[in-house]
Amino acid sequence: MLVNRYNYKESKEGVRNMDNKLEVLYEDNHIIVVVKPQNIPTQADVSGDMDMLTMVKEYVKEKYNKPGNVYIGLVHRLDRPTGGVMVFARTSKAADRLCEQMREGKWGKRYLAVVLNKPREKRLKLINYLAQNPRTNVVQVVPELTSNARRAELEYEVLDEREKVSLIDVKLLTGRKHQIRVQMKNIGCPVYGDVKYGGDKLAKGHNLALWAYELKFVHPTTQENMTFKVYPPEDKVPWSVFNLDIVK
Repeated sequence: MLVNRYNYKESKEGVRNMDNKLEVLYEDNHIIVVVKPQNIPTQADVSGDMDMLTMVKEYVKEKYNKPGNVYIGLVHRLDRPTGGVMVFARTSKAADRLCEQMREGKWGKRYLAVVLNKPREKRLKLINYLAQNPRTNVVQVVPELTSNARRAELEYEVLDEREKVSLIDVKLLTGRKHQIRVQMKNIGCPVYGDVKYGGDKLAKGHNLALWAYELKFVHPTTQENMTFKVYPPEDKVPWSVFNLDIVK
């Protein structure tokens, strides 16, 4: 099954919105697939701001008139400033099976990013070891034998270039915290708008230009191959600088 946000209004399912807060791409008794807006946390944090997990729970509770607590399983995360497609489980069995798929590397996750500068290699696989500084919450590239270091792998391809920025497609092979942001910074191409990792030089006041546009997995019950695509807002800087039809 392939669901593409831009064609979705023509489908039988339609795009469902609840008070313009939650955009649902697909739902059944086992999973719910939604669009995470930028700058909303995946789950509750110290900020106290509304989070995706709570929004999905409230959506299901209201739509299906469910009493008491609603079970929604969080099976993966996106950084707060990152937008894009996410799947949540509606049963514990679905959550277990989705998590098992992820551990076995059976998920497919692709991102679009605008980065500063022009990568030297137009297509490359990056392999680094990353470790987080718990005091600053900053992730760094470190030597392999560093304590708490975790292997991080991704593949990127340059889709288009401008004088000072480039549009890249990233295939994520491991899921480490801030992985794309740190690995791209390490090759001299931080993500546009990334204050934490030096990508804000040209981007004061703009969102982080990182978007989870494609998610692939196997349905935990029907075993159907599921593919969902959601593209970033084309009218917003820096996405508006590029023709995103090259991706579609």
